[in-house]
Amino acid sequence: MGRTLGKRLRGLGWRVGAVVTRSAATSRGAVRQIGAGKPYSRLGPEILDSKVILLSTPDSALGRVANALASFDESKLRDKIVLHTSGAMDRTVLAPLARRGASTGSLHPMQTFSGRGAPNLEKVIFAVEGDRRAAAVARQIARSLRGVPVAMSGENKPAYHAAGLLVAGHSLGLMEAATQILLKLGFRRRDALSTLLPLTRQMLDNFEKLGPQKSWTGPVSRGDFETVAKHTKAMRRYPREFQEAYAALALLSSKVLSKGHAGPSNRLKRAWKKSRGGKS
Repeated sequence: MGRTLGKRLRGLGWRVGAVVTRSAATSRGAVRQIGAGKPYSRLGPEILDSKVILLSTPDSALGRVANALASFDESKLRDKIVLHTSGAMDRTVLAPLARRGASTGSLHPMQTFSGRGAPNLEKVIFAVEGDRRAAAVARQIARSLRGVPVAMSGENKPAYHAAGLLVAGHSLGLMEAATQILLKLGFRRRDALSTLLPLTRQMLDNFEKLGPQKSWTGPVSRGDFETVAKHTKAMRRYPREFQEAYAALALLSSKVLSKGHAGPSNRLKRAWKKSRGGKS
């Protein structure tokens, strides 16, 4: 994410200063990809030469990085803007810097970053959180990237991030699980993808155009619990995670797509229990 944002912002006229990673090789590679900046393999006071400091480390490293930056000359930290890009954490992790006069906040684009190629950020939602000055700069960055800044309270960020993971991270797991089922049935991977990708694209297209209820298809939507039972039985040939995911997702779909009625969920629970010999 740091490389992508750095490259896009440089192209928009932002000046890039110190580019810091954990090794000389990766910092040089990041500078090459960004197209500007000076590489460093350690945090040093030179990072404070920039007015805006963007931290795109893993969440587990943010506290250590904040403490390291806070150990530098306090006079140089005053009035700096320090933003991190974590989806689940808020500015409190940057408290050591705030105590030394820096304005702190967070900026998170709801987009997937694979490290291979730069994702499209146009019209992407950017969760913005922080004190007044930091939030203003975060909004400026988001708008520069043609994204849509949305104010987010710190306490809501974990749920916001989990929503994105349900779609991006877990959907990927579902796609691969479905692919592995077809592979076991004798499909080649290419043919499995040719089967599943058009189905997925049409589902998303319907969801966008028609909304969730009108797009809902399949046996659960029709109340066809005999077919659900057959699916459940077939899943016994696969790892336990496949079985439990099918059951959990059927229940989830009935909960969120049947307009809040409990009937389908209760019937699914009974069908699932019956298929497992009375065990819940």
